Amino acid sequence: MASYRVDFEAMGWQSPAAGVRFKAFADAARRVRLVEFSEGFHEADWCRGGHIGMVLQGRCEVDFDGQVIAFGPGDGVFIPPGEPHRHKARVVEGPVRVVLVEDEPG
Repeated sequence: MASYRVDFEAMGWQSPAAGVRFKAFADAARRVRLVEFSEGFHEADWCRGGHIGMVLQGRCEVDFDGQVIAFGPGDGVFIPPGEPHRHKARVVEGPVRVVLVEDEPG
């Protein structure tokens, strides 16, 4: 039977880098992540991944190669994948929590 509910409470946090942690549910094609960025988060390189989601708490700025856009609670996020949309996030008021739906990395 299919599970239609993603139980983030039952999942453990994964921390791939300093200042960021996430919980993820994935199938063969997509994943949904609850991501938390702390005020010490620093993105060393440009992200080229696509992201669709919503900011739940906190405030951040995303630099799109010189164009900086602010995001806060309730804001939707739609970033297409690829070099033309490369980006770096910076926490303004944290922690920042977002829910993201993404293609499952190949």
